[in-house]
Amino acid sequence: MPNPPISPAPIDARDERVFEAVRELLAKQGIRLSMDAVAAAAGCSKQTLYSRYGCKRELLRQAMQLHVSTATAALVVDEDKPLRQILLDFAVGYLEHRNKPSARRTAQLIGASAHEFRDEAQYMYRGSSEALRNHVAEWMHTEMLRGRLNHDDPHFMAELLVSMIAGQDFERQRFHAPHRDDPQDRRRWAEFATDGFLRAFAPAHEATTASNKNNTRSFS
Repeated sequence: MPNPPISPAPIDARDERVFEAVRELLAKQGIRLSMDAVAAAAGCSKQTLYSRYGCKRELLRQAMQLHVSTATAALVVDEDKPLRQILLDFAVGYLEHRNKPSARRTAQLIGASAHEFRDEAQYMYRGSSEALRNHVAEWMHTEMLRGRLNHDDPHFMAELLVSMIAGQDFERQRFHAPHRDDPQDRRRWAEFATDGFLRAFAPAHEATTASNKNNTRSFS
């Protein structure tokens, strides 16, 4: 049974400042960021951070939880909204976020220091990539019960979908090779990945819609 969806408690203005500071520092310092640096960037004391979040790991966990909730906000349960549109909105949003300069710098810095801060890196992975997969799996499980996706392992399906959306573009960026640096190119890839996923896992009527969309795009 998939894990329950992430539903973080509402955050106030102070949390927003702190989480924004964490995001900015991750893009500059990676895992090396300190509570002192977060406190200075957020305009509060280090004692306030420890009182409110307990420790650096818990602060990172909550910041990652908010990020995952934002990244999966497009995965709504809405009978009036076509399944393809829901998945496409998620795919486009995922690619646009991953292609932000700050997100790319954060990934590079964390990857470069993961061997040195192995426990912290694994903790961040569980709170980000793994949590995102679990959230997508929970949404897919719901859609299976509603008959809009075929019954299969939702965690495998979620991992496959995210992999299809990412493609090899982030590897191209890592090696400074030509990549999809135009939003229209990323959207075309998102459509291709979405339609491919639906042809594999959606009932016949949903898969037919995806195929028709794919054919229209191919000859446009």
